[in-house]
Amino acid sequence: MKYLIYGAGGIGGCLAAFLAQGGKDVSLIARGAHLEAIQKNGLVLETGHGTFAVPVRACEQEQVTDKPDVIFVCVKGYSLEGTLPTLKRLSDGHTIVIPLLNIYGTGARLQPELSPALVTDGCIYIAAEIKVPGTVHMSGDIFRVVFGPRTPEEYRPELEQVAQDLNECGVEAILSDNIQRDAWMKFSVVSSMAACGIFHDVKVGAMQHPGPIRDDFAAFVNEIGALAAAMGFPLGDDLAERNLAIQDALDPDASTSLKRDLDAGKPSEVDGLIFQVVRLGRQYGVPTPRYDAVAAKLGYVEAAQ
Repeated sequence: MKYLIYGAGGIGGCLAAFLAQGGKDVSLIARGAHLEAIQKNGLVLETGHGTFAVPVRACEQEQVTDKPDVIFVCVKGYSLEGTLPTLKRLSDGHTIVIPLLNIYGTGARLQPELSPALVTDGCIYIAAEIKVPGTVHMSGDIFRVVFGPRTPEEYRPELEQVAQDLNECGVEAILSDNIQRDAWMKFSVVSSMAACGIFHDVKVGAMQHPGPIRDDFAAFVNEIGALAAAMGFPLGDDLAERNLAIQDALDPDASTSLKRDLDAGKPSEVDGLIFQVVRLGRQYGVPTPRYDAVAAKLGYVEAAQ
């Protein structure tokens, strides 16, 4: 299988490094100083188990000519539109495209644009970010990719090979039989963590100890759980407990990419991760008072109406 990773940030960088270390045929689309450093020194991956320089084929999107079998899309939601010309050029009827964005529903959005390629849904559990050009820092040991087709008719046997390849490379891979539920499960983690971190202006460590901030994180999670249930994807009564366990396994100094981007004044995924929850809550008649509060803090006018 030929793999292409579109996006060399924390998610794409770690995925490319693990696949390359595992001996898979993988290429990475990157840009700017980050690309130059990777081409010169390899992709440097910092983990709790050491620092490794991994040789990875990396280039700009215009330089990719070979059609891959599998494309992992690992960009921010606001950059998704810009990937389409390259994705269309590199995909055909045999291609599998697996988006690993934080925004729920990305696969369904891309499928009409990239048909006849198969676009699955997918999500990833990881805490990682670019430290300096050419270096990605991974916090904690969680590295899990969940993906799958939205309907049984879209299933392809090659999806089993993708899961096997990832697992062989040290990435926990799950081929889901209910990816929309599982994508909501991941969304309940990253959205709630971002919302709580932004509202209280804290990193993960402040949510790992008993107290009001940890309780508030659980309140955000429960609002997502109620919304998912109303949409037909119940996540279970122990959702908050499971998400707290995931959060407790992270580095206390970790924070979500959304909070980091907002703090730095950069473009962010705030619409898809925070404001969309408010909109869906109103659409499905689910109260979201905690999300209303953080949305109002971020200047979302409708949340205060």
